[in-house]
Amino acid sequence: MTKTLEKAFAEASKLSAKEQDELGAWLLSEFESERKWEELFRRSPDALARLGERGLAEKRAGYTEELDPEKL
Repeated sequence: MTKTLEKAFAEASKLSAKEQDELGAWLLSEFESERKWEELFRRSPDALARLGERGLAEKRAGYTEELDPEKL
């Protein structure tokens, strides 16, 4: 285990049991979500490439506009 992860766990151990359970559940959920996305990306590289090409084509055709963070 890395020093950074050890430090994070040391801090987490100071939380109440309820907060530790919530943190643990969240972390496990994040791991599962990451595994699902990795699997989806692995199974559909062609679909992702097509979506990327479509986005680039729309940009070249002038159908997109730059994002202005001030307008969000």
